[in-house]
Amino acid sequence: MSNDKSDDEFFELGLQVRKEVLGDEYVEAALAESNDLDEEFQRWITSTAWGAIWGRPQLSRRDRSLITITQLASLGKLEELSLHLKATKNTGLSRDDIKEALMQVGVYSGIPAANAAFKIAKKVFEEMVD
Repeated sequence: MSNDKSDDEFFELGLQVRKEVLGDEYVEAALAESNDLDEEFQRWITSTAWGAIWGRPQLSRRDRSLITITQLASLGKLEELSLHLKATKNTGLSRDDIKEALMQVGVYSGIPAANAAFKIAKKVFEEMVD
């Protein structure tokens, strides 16, 4: 992390961004469910991923969301992909955006990765309608 913010400042920024993207309920539950095994990890991802990276102004939340979704789909990280697909209601990505991103995954990361991601996306979007 850069020297212009303290660890506590990155954590506070990360907490704000994480809640704005994933929702208060999800973030508060993740933090409340942490214990001595993963408490430090939760603080670290909040500070680094959400504060030091998602908190940077150079890319919009929409752009970061799109990048994250394609990376998670490409890597086959389907649980995290599901979480970030649900967050699209907060990041401004449409279903058409997701479709195009997953088509891109198919070309550059492989059809099996895109196929699995499309299955997750269909399930998540069906649940979001209810």
